[in-house]
Amino acid sequence: MEYTQLGRTGLKVSRLVLGTMNFGPQTDEADSHAIMDAALDAGINFFDTANVYGWGENKGRTEKIIGNWFAQGGDRRDKVVLATKVYGNMAADGAAWPNHDKLSALNIRRAVDASLKRLRTDHIDVYQFHHVDRATPFEEIWQAVDVLVQQGKILYAGSSNFPGYKIAQANEIAARRSGTIGLVSEQCLYNLAERRAEMEVIPAAQEYGLGVIPWSPLHGGLLGGVLKKQAEGGRRTSGRAADTLADPAARGRIQAYEDLLDKLGVEPGEAALAWLLTRPGVTGPIVGPRTAAQLESAIRAAELELSEELLASLDEIFPGPGPSPEAFAW
Repeated sequence: MEYTQLGRTGLKVSRLVLGTMNFGPQTDEADSHAIMDAALDAGINFFDTANVYGWGENKGRTEKIIGNWFAQGGDRRDKVVLATKVYGNMAADGAAWPNHDKLSALNIRRAVDASLKRLRTDHIDVYQFHHVDRATPFEEIWQAVDVLVQQGKILYAGSSNFPGYKIAQANEIAARRSGTIGLVSEQCLYNLAERRAEMEVIPAAQEYGLGVIPWSPLHGGLLGGVLKKQAEGGRRTSGRAADTLADPAARGRIQAYEDLLDKLGVEPGEAALAWLLTRPGVTGPIVGPRTAAQLESAIRAAELELSEELLASLDEIFPGPGPSPEAFAW
């Protein structure tokens, strides 16, 4: 496994990030623990979660599964760079009590303590804002973060689903505060089929020294050989993948993608992950395996080298938007 610095920090993280969103809803605790053991054995040291994972009445369940795994010992916690997120409504019945969601200083303080308890650890390495909170000024957010850093409860702060201008705003305000390091990472939707992050988000992250952590690298399974699986009677698509395949032009691009990789003998899902590892500014994509076999496929992708010819062909099938502002101006 290769490692890189997380953005401008001295923190070394693996080029693959273990996503845990399926732990609980899709994968039971025993299998989740086995996947985490296998990831650690493969050298993956960067684990990502969120306080809301588990969903519905089981919000927080995923963090508890990870916490139980840490409690087994064997230096598990010491070997892991642990990232979780704050923003979402944690009320089981769906209605948040005032100040029990988003990014007020009060909720950040409350949410950190709750996550630490579920995760059975004394600190979070990368504490991420899961979404933009337009009602809370960054001055308040950074004040809350500074206190948590001083208390030793978190080490770094990151963002998720932030537009480029918010990354800039957050770090400009942080720069005016003595001792505030600002955002060190941005977790964004980015893959071959969804490249809009290249216009503003990734350039902003690179300008301010944030590591880029793409989520949904297979675009909801769309880039994992979905058409071949459908033809073979595999599971039906849903969500983002189903919406995309309903568009004949988009379906044609997926077919061309699968045909190209089939001709070369390359697994589509592994090619999609390997492509992300070639992209400027990318620290590592989040892989969210439901099974051990899916984790093994992701690990193979980290070792896959794509030729210049193949990269050019992928660009032809899935052209990016181009740089900003030239993508929409002269």
